[in-house]
Amino acid sequence: MRQRYELMLEEKANYSIKMMARLLGVSRSGFYAWRAQGAPEDDWSGVRDAVYRVWAESDRRFGARFVKCFLPDDLQGTTLYRVRRCMCKLGMRGCTPHRSKRTTIPDKNARPRPDLMRRDFTSPVPTYKPVGDITYLRTGQGWLCLSTVMDLNTRMAVGWSLSDHMSAGIVVSALASAKARGYVAENAILHADKGTRYTSRLLAEWARDNDVRLSCSRTGNCHDNAVAEGLCA
Repeated sequence: MRQRYELMLEEKANYSIKMMARLLGVSRSGFYAWRAQGAPEDDWSGVRDAVYRVWAESDRRFGARFVKCFLPDDLQGTTLYRVRRCMCKLGMRGCTPHRSKRTTIPDKNARPRPDLMRRDFTSPVPTYKPVGDITYLRTGQGWLCLSTVMDLNTRMAVGWSLSDHMSAGIVVSALASAKARGYVAENAILHADKGTRYTSRLLAEWARDNDVRLSCSRTGNCHDNAVAEGLCA
């Protein structure tokens, strides 16, 4: 009952006492009697101090749920609603430490390419079946794009390229690096997803000039390129 009265006290500037009493299932007279007994005007000050302390000690990363979990024992009964309200009033927000970015964006206008791999992630000899993928790396200076080429026989990363922006050029650079080191044979099958970088004209021209066959997985199916996806996970 006390928590309901405290909620009404907190929101009395925004909503009428009559409406809040009806919604919360309490009586207005009971609320006024509680106020008359000396209910403090700012009964959330202790909670706010504890919320700020927990949030600050987390390097300003915790959201409301984590803040609630790390409150002192005497405040463990504090509701998640109250923690959120305190954080909102103090201008505090949590942050997600492992944010991700979407890397595979299909090109609707790209010419269809067959899946020559068909989930057969084995290769009788090195250099015959390279697979590629792109991922983002979060650094102190911002996001970097990493394009990789893996050989399915040795399971080695045989080519890679870094850039501060994602383009077809980063894919070609990684492949050129692998080929220069002798890891892309003639008539090799390069398998990747259907992202715009792997269906680009630039890559198609490079593949034609270097006698490489291009193979694409199905849209939205990570299992068709599972080995390369695992390397960049």
